[in-house]
Amino acid sequence: MSAALQLDAIAARIAALRDGGGSITTLSNEARASTELLGALPPRYGEVLLNLLDRLESGALFSEESCSFSQKDLLDNLQVWADKARNQLVS
Repeated sequence: MSAALQLDAIAARIAALRDGGGSITTLSNEARASTELLGALPPRYGEVLLNLLDRLESGALFSEESCSFSQKDLLDNLQVWADKARNQLVS
């Protein structure tokens, strides 16, 4: 799968989660397996993505009130990451 298609799939998973559907595990697994995408981006993009995914997964283990990571904020940050990654791919 091409880098652009992998990014589209990640963006779709983020959108699904923001709309109340989808699975954090599915998003995380798919994003971590997106080797074409991560290889096409500067290394810092991979570092940021993995950090955000780690926090999202950790937050999923707790209720929203007891976790220091806001799922909404993390999904917003993942969307920003996806938008910036898309700009890098087309540059």
